[in-house]
Amino acid sequence: MKVNGSVESLDVEPWVSLLDALRERLGLTGPKKGCDQGACGACTVLADGMRINSCLALAVQYDGREITTIEGVAHPLQEAFVRHDGFQCGYCTSGQICSAIGMLAEHAAGMSSAVTESGELSEAEVRERMSGNLCRCGAYNGIVDAIMDVAGKDPR
Repeated sequence: MKVNGSVESLDVEPWVSLLDALRERLGLTGPKKGCDQGACGACTVLADGMRINSCLALAVQYDGREITTIEGVAHPLQEAFVRHDGFQCGYCTSGQICSAIGMLAEHAAGMSSAVTESGELSEAEVRERMSGNLCRCGAYNGIVDAIMDVAGKDPR
């Protein structure tokens, strides 16, 4: 698989999660093991540009695919998270940023969500689309503001 632009050859058992392969075999500690059940989003990475919970994915499923972790991201969202105080303790931040990048791409591609009413990216739309990523610090307002800022919308 290609990880953050580098081709990586891994010999893993079929039951090894993508998260464990990234963290334990490749030393990429950006994706976090939070709940290990796909409920928190701390392990979110991009697979061919689409956001996934790497704790629920088997590494062997991603042979030949492009995986991007926070270590391979260079995106305006990173600075926006700092500017809008959307990071607090930082544990969920890598997953939040990867998820937000994927979410913005989904919106740009015209994929709808449960609250889509127009083509505009509203605060309600961002909150719905990011609902799979939890923040124990409660930095949600800053996260939404950072995403809206990068999307060219006026944050509060």
